[in-house]
Amino acid sequence: MASILHKLMTPLFRGPPEPPRNKVTVVGVGQVGMACAVSILLRELADELALVDVMEDKLKGEMMDLQHGSLFLKTPKIVADKDYSVTANSRIVVVTAGVRQQEGESRLNLVQRNVNIFKHIIPQIIRYSPDCIIIVVSNPVDVLTYVTWKLSGLPKHRVIGSGTNLDSARFRFLMADKLGIHASSFNGWILGEHGDTSVPVWSGTNVAGVNLQTLNPDIGTDLDDENWKETHKMVVDSAYEVIKLKGYTNWAIGLSVADLTESLMKNLNRIHPVSTMVQGMYGISDEVYLSLPCVLNGGGVASVVNMTLNDDEVAQLQSSANTLWDIQRDLQHV
Repeated sequence: MASILHKLMTPLFRGPPEPPRNKVTVVGVGQVGMACAVSILLRELADELALVDVMEDKLKGEMMDLQHGSLFLKTPKIVADKDYSVTANSRIVVVTAGVRQQEGESRLNLVQRNVNIFKHIIPQIIRYSPDCIIIVVSNPVDVLTYVTWKLSGLPKHRVIGSGTNLDSARFRFLMADKLGIHASSFNGWILGEHGDTSVPVWSGTNVAGVNLQTLNPDIGTDLDDENWKETHKMVVDSAYEVIKLKGYTNWAIGLSVADLTESLMKNLNRIHPVSTMVQGMYGISDEVYLSLPCVLNGGGVASVVNMTLNDDEVAQLQSSANTLWDIQRDLQHV
């Protein structure tokens, strides 16, 4: 007897189902991973979303919860499993897995614990999606992006750290808020390490092409009567403050990662401050990943913008690189 399906549909084509063309995998379904997943779903960037984690009950629960919202989404397939075969044929893999930063803990203190986790994760990703682009989000993000590059064997333009895309967003919000304008109308960049040694490029801050350093030559320095330098300090301290208040940060980084995913998926050639291999740039001789303005498109990092930095900003960038190299050279089993 024919089933309802057979009575309802007359198939015109028989064969294997179409593989996904814009599949995104999120590794780690903690607060950050799920914020990334939801942000990517709401931006309608993927035709399939895969979730991976070692905590099977949480993983299944998150998958079901998202599937139950399918009526309100444009992503037809949402899957999850602890086995990495579920991630096969991903275009982009977002890695958020790892030990969470504790209150008062610097991102760099997290490093060796997370390296050991990455040694299991990264080879599995490459096994099932050898042509993917990896976005590393786990902290300390710059060191773990370097670790991912080493463990994956991928070319450097296909291993990206979320880097200072979030720091710059925080900076633009705080500066714009002081000026009474929308964050998108203030232009400013935070480069270097995602964290305590990040570098604010005061020489490039502008609104509608009006350079703020021209209006106030002392902006960002100790000589500045208006104390704009405090805004960068707020950027550095903001993650620690949010963690102190709610236990973790997740929404802003999720939105930030979805923004990066859009530039990659849609081949936008849009410029973001993300963590990339900077050896040979700005007098940096070591193999370190730091954030610089990068052109992102369907292939990954297409190019790096050569910013006109002053001597102090270059010195800060080099100091940021030295801080990270001091950690990296002591890493075990990379």
